[in-house]
Amino acid sequence: MDILLSLPIASYFFSTSVTSWSTSLNLLFFYMTWSTLVLTHSPIHIELIGTTAIRLVFWLIPSLLFLLFDNLLPSIAVTIKHNGASALPPTDFTSLSRLLGLAMFNLGLETAVEGGVSLGLSLLLKQPVFRTSTTLPLPWQIAKQLALLFTLREIFTYYTHRYWLHGATPPPAPPSTTIISKRVKLPKAPKPRYLPSLHKSYAHRYRSPPFALQVRIDHPFSFLLHRFLPTYLPALLLRNNLHLLTFFVFFALATVEETLSHSSYTIIPGVIMGGITKRTCMHYAGRKQGNYGTWGVLDWVHGTGLGKRDVWDDVRDEASKHQLRERGEDMVDDAGGKVEKALRRSKRNLNRGKSGKRVVSNKRGKGWLVEDEDSGEGDWVP
Repeated sequence: MDILLSLPIASYFFSTSVTSWSTSLNLLFFYMTWSTLVLTHSPIHIELIGTTAIRLVFWLIPSLLFLLFDNLLPSIAVTIKHNGASALPPTDFTSLSRLLGLAMFNLGLETAVEGGVSLGLSLLLKQPVFRTSTTLPLPWQIAKQLALLFTLREIFTYYTHRYWLHGATPPPAPPSTTIISKRVKLPKAPKPRYLPSLHKSYAHRYRSPPFALQVRIDHPFSFLLHRFLPTYLPALLLRNNLHLLTFFVFFALATVEETLSHSSYTIIPGVIMGGITKRTCMHYAGRKQGNYGTWGVLDWVHGTGLGKRDVWDDVRDEASKHQLRERGEDMVDDAGGKVEKALRRSKRNLNRGKSGKRVVSNKRGKGWLVEDEDSGEGDWVP
């Protein structure tokens, strides 16, 4: 918990562009706190405490607040929910207690599995799973690794969700060049029925848009395949070059994304998150199977998106809603005005001259002639 609450981590990422003394002080304080944690705690201890704190702060607490808001003020919640009243969570105490108990069990299960895997790999490799050192990762390195981690997570999420948890038939393999007799019947690949039935009976028990608590409401085995592995496996693939702080940032962003996308609110901020939330609601409430991925790109590639709209339509609508084009034009106009003022100011200063020198206007096309008022000597300045 100290890692998340001790100081503003965001100040570290903007330290190269913001040079105020407060940012430098925050960066120094963060470095001292992080160094103290690394030197006084084991890497596994820091990892488990950090990921558990992220789950509590960015999923459990917001989910309970959303649940409380939906049950206490349903008339207001209906107006900002996809599909209206059908998106409200159950109100009876028994159902809510069971759902909350299952969510807390899966929370403890993934923490235990993460701790067991990290401990086993540390003993096997004789080094921590993630690079845990006092040296902080560079912001550009963090950005590149985050892009790779989210790409791998999307790939794992889509194909696991589609073929394992919903039992979709894989596309047929290209025809072989070997000549096969017509009498020979090739056996069909069996569909995995056990996992889809578990996922359907737990995660898709309510044919309605989800609420934030449903992120961890699933059969434990299906939950590990759907939520835990796509997030933890990409980090393990980059473990040699992945700093523990970068993993914390990735895990926090992924947790926030899951919490907001399962809230079913229509007022989710951001250009991308609105489309993600809408596609998640269609996946849970739709009668047809689709929208297996999070970002919607692989659904667009494979044609498994639900509805007549795709991810690019959502991006365009959200961009127009937030008036990104107008804001970009205003920024360009402001930048052009500032450049024009700077050029006029520099030209004015050049005509005035400095240190007893006089500027003669350009008559030869070679530049500006700067003459000394006492000696009369001058040089051409391009």
